Amino acid sequence: MNNRYFITGIGTGIGKTIVSAILTQKLQADYWKPIQSGDLDQSDSLSIQNLISNTKTIIHPEQYKLSRPLSPHLSARLDGIEINAQALVLPKTDNHLVIEGAGGLMVPINEKELIMDMIPVLNAKVIVVSQNYLGSINHTLLTLEVLKSKGIQVEGIIFNGEENQESESYIANYSGIPLLGKIPKLTYLDSKSIAEAGQFIQL
Repeated sequence: MNNRYFITGIGTGIGKTIVSAILTQKLQADYWKPIQSGDLDQSDSLSIQNLISNTKTIIHPEQYKLSRPLSPHLSARLDGIEINAQALVLPKTDNHLVIEGAGGLMVPINEKELIMDMIPVLNAKVIVVSQNYLGSINHTLLTLEVLKSKGIQVEGIIFNGEENQESESYIANYSGIPLLGKIPKLTYLDSKSIAEAGQFIQL
């Protein structure tokens, strides 16, 4: 059975793209970033393409390409584009699909909808990427609480970067959400390190 996984983070710069690359390579899944805001010449889709090494993965084109590195709702407005969660069209594939969000769950995509509102439309299981820093327990539990309040299924949590067993254990015990893996801080980002990092994820 093929699955759709929506990768979200507890904030910006948490490592969603790295984790997405590892999952895409491990599962030989397809990859899709519905909204790319800014850095179109160095997009997350291009990063994934450069970081994976299997021949099965298809990188599907973004549905919304926004020219400015701003919140999607503002970047879209400045570009004269309207993003609508209900208008999202899943790529056609017979493979697993890794879907990468933009920023965190509460990032606005228009005046009334957030990144979170895309998930039910895409009917995807959520994987939350967390990272250990002062305040990350709060940010992670808030993210999980919002998902719970919306009745959105969470497949599990992946911690990315420096380990903190105390924080990780507290989050897992308090939330009851499965821990899918811990990705150590990768010294080099290349297709070899991404492929090897798959061993740290249980999925």
